[in-house]
Amino acid sequence: MAQKIIKRVTTHVLHEMKLKGEKIAMLTAYDYSSAKILDEAEIDVILVGDSASNVMAGYETTLPITLDNMICYAASVVRGVKRALVVVDLPFGTYQGDSKEALASSIRIMKETGAHAVKLEGGTEIVESVKRILSAGIPVMGHLGLTPQSIYKFGTYAVRAKENEEAEKLIKDALALEEAGCFSVVLEKIPAKLAGELTSKVKIPVIGIGAGPHTDGQVLVLHDMLGITQSFSPRFLRRYHNLHDEIKGAVQSYINDVKRVDFPNEMEQY
Repeated sequence: MAQKIIKRVTTHVLHEMKLKGEKIAMLTAYDYSSAKILDEAEIDVILVGDSASNVMAGYETTLPITLDNMICYAASVVRGVKRALVVVDLPFGTYQGDSKEALASSIRIMKETGAHAVKLEGGTEIVESVKRILSAGIPVMGHLGLTPQSIYKFGTYAVRAKENEEAEKLIKDALALEEAGCFSVVLEKIPAKLAGELTSKVKIPVIGIGAGPHTDGQVLVLHDMLGITQSFSPRFLRRYHNLHDEIKGAVQSYINDVKRVDFPNEMEQY
C-alpha cells in the first residue's frame, strides 16, 4: 500500500487558502501528545499560545509565563507535528519596546524549538520589531483587538473596537502589520462586521477568535473547546466535548477499582 504523502502547511499554503476561499482551522497545543493528535486530525495551524499561562500553569493572566516556559512547551509540540504550521507566542516582556530583544527572543524560539513562526500582540507600536524579526527570515503573525498581554492597560476583557475611533485604529494597525511583512493576523473579540471588512481589506489571512464568521479562519484554545476548562465561558466559545467530566469520571472509576482490589485483575498481572 502506498504511503500517504504529508504536505506541510506553510505560510504560502495559508495565503493560497485565503485566495481560494478555503477556511483555516487553528487550535492551541502545549505538549507532544496533544499536538500529535491535532496533527493527525489535519489541523492547519497549531498555536503554542501564551494561554499556557492560564491552562497549563494556572495563572490568572498570560503575563507571568516566561520565554523559557514557552520554549519548553513549543519544543514538545514540534516533536509531535509532521504537517501543521507551528506558531509560537512571544510572551509578555520579550519584545515590547525593544526590537533587538524581540529579535533575540524570536531567534531563541526558532533555534531551540524548531517552530515555524512567532506571534506578537500589537499594531503600529510593534512594526519596528516585526521588521527586525523578519530581517532574520522569521515569519511573523500579528494579533489585534483584545490583546491579553495588555489586560492591565485596558482593565477589561470586553469586546474591542466597538467605537469608530478604535475601529479605525485597528484597521490602520492591520494594514501596517501587512505592510511590515506579517504573513497573517489574529483578530480577537471584535465586532463581526468590522472583522469581515478588515478581512476583505488585507491580502494576508485573518484568523478570528470571537470575531465572527467572515474571517479567513478560526482559532480556539484546545482546553476550552474540549471542555477541560470550566470557568471560562465567553459567547464565542463552542465546547465540542466535556472532557472535564469524562476525565474526572474515569479517575473516580480507577480509584474505586484500586480501593476494592478490582484492579489489577488476573489478566493485568505477570
